[in-house]
Amino acid sequence: MNLDSYLPVLLFILVGIAVGIAPQVLGYVLGPNRPDAAKNSPYECGFEAFENARMQFDVRYYLVAILFILFDLEIAFLFPWAVAFKEVGPLGFWAAVVFLAILVVGFAYEWKKGALDWE
Repeated sequence: MNLDSYLPVLLFILVGIAVGIAPQVLGYVLGPNRPDAAKNSPYECGFEAFENARMQFDVRYYLVAILFILFDLEIAFLFPWAVAFKEVGPLGFWAAVVFLAILVVGFAYEWKKGALDWE
């Protein structure tokens, strides 16, 4: 069994670990360490908490977040298409036009329903 081919992989893993751990160790060793009561308290915002930490969020927050992820991922599909625009030909062009039309219809529907409004 020849292990010479695994040397670059092992080196890559070791460099990745070093890049991930070295800054943390340097920050711990070289950084100032002056704890006091305010820094060790659970809240550093300057005032005591006055509400329950387990308060409920409005559903619209999650709806806007999901819509952002949905449309962001759909736009991400356009990058490979744009890179290979000359190679996809007319069929690829019209497929992208249909994809964008569906995207615009969905966006208009969400806009009309008021899902993007934040009150």
